[in-house]
Amino acid sequence: MSEQSLESLLRPELQGQSPYGAPQLDVPVALNTNESSYDVPESVVASIVERVEKAAGGLNRYPDREFTELRAALAEYLARVTGVRLPIEQIWAANGSNEVLSHIVQAFGGPGRTALGFTPSYSMHPIISRGAGTTWIDGLRDRHEGVYDLDADLAVEQVREHQPSVVFVCTPNNPTGTAVTNDVVEAIYDATDHAVVIVDEAYVEFARPGTASAVELLDGRPRLVVSRTMSKAFAFAGARVGYLAASQEFCDAMRLVRLPYHLSSVTQAVALAALDHAEEMLGMVDAIKHERDRIVATCTELGFTPTPSDANFVLVGGFADEKQTWQALLDRGILVRDVGISHHLRITAGTPRETDAVLAALTDLAPTHKG
Repeated sequence: MSEQSLESLLRPELQGQSPYGAPQLDVPVALNTNESSYDVPESVVASIVERVEKAAGGLNRYPDREFTELRAALAEYLARVTGVRLPIEQIWAANGSNEVLSHIVQAFGGPGRTALGFTPSYSMHPIISRGAGTTWIDGLRDRHEGVYDLDADLAVEQVREHQPSVVFVCTPNNPTGTAVTNDVVEAIYDATDHAVVIVDEAYVEFARPGTASAVELLDGRPRLVVSRTMSKAFAFAGARVGYLAASQEFCDAMRLVRLPYHLSSVTQAVALAALDHAEEMLGMVDAIKHERDRIVATCTELGFTPTPSDANFVLVGGFADEKQTWQALLDRGILVRDVGISHHLRITAGTPRETDAVLAALTDLAPTHKG
């Protein structure tokens, strides 16, 4: 009997698929994964060390399975930034928002069910869905090619047509940076009586003034869930902490799919230290937004077509050959992201020095690389 290949033994929906992956290269200017370019402040590092040291003596025991203190701290943070005070029973957390999203799809997706997202959007949404055996549907954001706002009527039309079990709404959207207003979220929610609607707010702290959080919509909407992360605005990508806000019933469903003691004592300690210093951790948000807006303004002056952004990155269009430009920037020690959209590259907003470097390079390249 001949040995079968592992590829042939994979579940059919995983065969031929590519894993998530951004290039990890040692370059002077890394602007490809939307991390914060600012180090964790020393005072916060000291607080982390203190909390982890206290937790270390009890590592022979499993962590608090319900991460009660962390949920209380996250609820307090959400109350401060959104004005909505939720009980801890309406808060869930996991190892990064990707695990949060995975828990949701494991609970409400699965074989025979579908997930709908409006693309281009976060590339992990279909990967997470397929990983849970959920059929993925690529929806449209707008009827006009190159327009990246989410058209409410078109979104509702697609929800009614496909009758998905899970709907992803990313706001601000990755990789376009465009935000979705709460009235659009409401319209999508009202278009179905059975789909879980996930609002992925990973970049919401960078949104321009007046952008509301979908946390404000949770009351009376048991199928609505808002996912967030500490990776971006908190400059905490290496800690892997994400969380969600939803109804108590929704959070109870997460317990059915999470692994036992999924949040380690160390992770809980590190997250609590950061939340103790939330104002300080978020101190660089305005500086990053300034650099983001500088990228938009300068790229416009250079004849490129940046999309106005509510995130910590800018999707810049107008390149004759985005892959050639990506390589030309890399040759100068600058790493940006090719997100698979023709003539576009995504550039993370970093420090003023990093912005200077990428804008100087684009200025030099503009005459030969513009479309």
